[in-house]
Amino acid sequence: MDSEMYDAIERWAADEFRSTNGQIEWILSEALKKAGRLPKKKTGAGAGKDAGAPAKTEDGQ
Repeated sequence: MDSEMYDAIERWAADEFRSTNGQIEWILSEALKKAGRLPKKKTGAGAGKDAGAPAKTEDGQ
């Protein structure tokens, strides 16, 4: 990415109160949505960041 493009994204990110990296992720996400290329999100119980993690018992272990 050339420096002019990076600077423009950096300014845009500041205007949107995002980090530059966050802005780049948002831009890519929007482009993927528009192109219909985002994978379908999993729904239901167990979906999410903690899916597959060992379950904790009532005593926290």
